[in-house]
Amino acid sequence: MSTLDLAFAALADPTRRRIVARLTRGEVRVTDLALPFQMSLNAVSKHVKVLERAGLVRRHRHGREHYLQLRALPLRDIVRWASQYERFWNQRLDALEVFLAGTAADEEKSDD
Repeated sequence: MSTLDLAFAALADPTRRRIVARLTRGEVRVTDLALPFQMSLNAVSKHVKVLERAGLVRRHRHGREHYLQLRALPLRDIVRWASQYERFWNQRLDALEVFLAGTAADEEKSDD
């Protein structure tokens, strides 16, 4: 599976997206990361492992504590992939704007 596939698969889960969102604020201990979630530490650890396999999270140990950091490189890969479709959507939105402007002009004429 490619890095991009792993990142998309990891981020498909809302819990993992919340973990990534928390990690944007900086490094955190796994136990502290798990506090706001209504699940066991073991369940949170399983989500973290999926994020690690996708390259989105880096873990390091200090004594008995495990700390997590966000690795943004796979996110950049997702943005690069998605940006390929930006031109497509811009063209569609521009066409919609022209259509709506024409519809509004037609309505104004019929009101007169």
